[in-house]
Amino acid sequence: MFLNKIKMAVYAMFLTNLYGFKLKNIALYSKKKELRLQYAEQLLSKLNIHVKIKNKDRLPTDGQFLLISNHRSIIDPLIVEIALKDTNIFGLWIAKEELSSSPFFATFVKNAGTILLNRENKSMSDVFKKIKAGVKEGNSIFIFPEGTRNKEKTQLSSFKNGTQIIALKNKLPILPLYIKTNADEALKSALKDSSKHIEIEVEIGELIDFKTKLGVEELYRTMFKLI
Repeated sequence: MFLNKIKMAVYAMFLTNLYGFKLKNIALYSKKKELRLQYAEQLLSKLNIHVKIKNKDRLPTDGQFLLISNHRSIIDPLIVEIALKDTNIFGLWIAKEELSSSPFFATFVKNAGTILLNRENKSMSDVFKKIKAGVKEGNSIFIFPEGTRNKEKTQLSSFKNGTQIIALKNKLPILPLYIKTNADEALKSALKDSSKHIEIEVEIGELIDFKTKLGVEELYRTMFKLI
């Protein structure tokens, strides 16, 4: 098991940096989407992890959205990319700034299409400006509203402030995704035995109007029966 973990860690680092360099001089967002998807499929395939989509008919094929998803595992962004495979939706990920100095993720994060967030900075004005600029260019915004990985035994931790403001300020309909399978447990199982077929189910929710008067967390919990 330990040897398999080491092999996978080395492979994942190699693949992540390889695609990070591939993405470096790509300006066209449709090409970035293609490369991000290739990366996600290649890495999850190596782990023998497969993504199953529930309510796929709810997925828009085009448009700009604020995509929100729960967050338990480091492979969640890959799962989201695969869930959007048959759409033309490309989003800038909101990611923590620390990733930009990680030897594992730095090259990929800097080049794949991200907006870095300094969690120590109480002012969000710089992030909001970058989001606005990204939306103006025609992109969606992808965010984990819990703010960080949920390591509790609950299905969902509380949303951080800002999600609803981003949607409202940029007039972005909210596209909710819920990763029903505990992806962190799935990843641990794959690292233990990558010959085992593992399925992760993602449920697509109904679009939420950016002008909603109800709280996004409340709507998300109700939609996916997480109350």
